Amino acid sequence: MRAIIVDQPGGPEALTLVDRPTPEPGPGEVLVDVAAAGVNFIDVYHRSGAYPLPTPFVVGSEGAGTVRTVGPDVSGVAEGDRVAWAMSPGTGYTDEAVVAADRLVLVPSEVDLETAAAVMLQGLTAHYLARTTFEAAPGHTALVTAAAGGVGLLLTQLLARAGTHVIGTVGSPAKAELARAAGAHDVVLYREEDLVDRVREITGGQGVHVVYDGVGRDTFDAGLELLRPRGTMVLFGAASGPVPPVDPQVLNQQGSLFLTRPSLAHYVADRAELLARADDLMHLVAAGELQVRVSGRYALADAHQAHTDLEAGGTTGKLLLLP
Repeated sequence: MRAIIVDQPGGPEALTLVDRPTPEPGPGEVLVDVAAAGVNFIDVYHRSGAYPLPTPFVVGSEGAGTVRTVGPDVSGVAEGDRVAWAMSPGTGYTDEAVVAADRLVLVPSEVDLETAAAVMLQGLTAHYLARTTFEAAPGHTALVTAAAGGVGLLLTQLLARAGTHVIGTVGSPAKAELARAAGAHDVVLYREEDLVDRVREITGGQGVHVVYDGVGRDTFDAGLELLRPRGTMVLFGAASGPVPPVDPQVLNQQGSLFLTRPSLAHYVADRAELLARADDLMHLVAAGELQVRVSGRYALADAHQAHTDLEAGGTTGKLLLLP
């Protein structure tokens, strides 16, 4: 098998292509021929050492492919099945992966494997954010940072389907068009407009019910300022860097606000919940009701370029490695 590993945390140059023996699936595991692997910011955090992992490690945790071999004590998955997964460290940037069977979901015939790989981590994230962390509904106004990013485009679509008024932040007119096409009612070009002033203008000074913030340091304070009393700040990422410590008294002073820092792992830890979310996502994709944008496809050996492009902030939608 070929795999991208990290021996020593660092920049994109730390990603190294190696050959390894093909692994054998153990009890409760299957061996999958990987058709596509998702590239995500959590991979950057692992590569850089921001989220440390024991080295050396295979990068990536999301993919889709075809089951080649089934290990002992596996049920519900068979050789030849088309499957997808997320949040399984060491199973992404490789052409052959051993994955725990209880982390796999079956891919409907109407959904191609590239799309399945592209929608798992970011789609499941958007799903729990919009459906569970803050249950968006008609009458709500939501601010979505990085609305043209991978999670942002999917989250905007789910919020718009729920009848929520979406205000998205983007960095360019081209990204603004993508956000609007996904269902954003209003778009703020944060490089040209003051975010706080513009959102206050859009909302008539009332602010928003919820902020979905995947950017972190650069947008967090403005997001808190824009919440209505008893509004909810959902900080689910830190693309611009981690947020400094927050004095809980600030939440009181700015209107008895709620603050949560959720993680996908806690919203799919139970297999029944994983399957329910994944089935809903795949159904929406298969029916053409959720559009998955893949903006970059890279060979496995070009993983370093995928990371460079992702960290530069100019990408939209999803980046994939195609082993």
